[in-house]
Amino acid sequence: MARVYISSVIPTSVEQVWERVRDFNGMPKWHPRIRESRIENAEPADKIGCIRNFQLQSGDTIREQLLGMSDYDMFYTYAILESPMPLENYVATLRLTKVTDGAQCFAEWSAEFDCALDAEEELLDGIGTNVFQAGFDALKRHFGNA
Repeated sequence: MARVYISSVIPTSVEQVWERVRDFNGMPKWHPRIRESRIENAEPADKIGCIRNFQLQSGDTIREQLLGMSDYDMFYTYAILESPMPLENYVATLRLTKVTDGAQCFAEWSAEFDCALDAEEELLDGIGTNVFQAGFDALKRHFGNA
């Protein structure tokens, strides 16, 4: 099983970052690689089990299912149902934690998945850099620390 983990410190309160990323359908508002998104069957975006269907800037489509969410612990976990990436059993978690030294947020994004050994390094780098770190970099720019 492949594992990818990226963390970052975002220069604002954890509550502000959670308000920005909490909407499971809201990635086009904060992630530069997401063009558009919709929740299938018009379900609420915070309903466990809802499915977001989104299009990347490249035109590729990905479907993901919300597996868990907590406003108290400020995280959500989701699984990829369909993707152009050659992987299976993908489960990821985006988690935020308050940094007690100033108004800052510690952000973690991790995933585990199965893939062919010859594709693992490219997938780990692509997901870690183009998805997780790109999202954190966009949040840092938004909150004033590029």
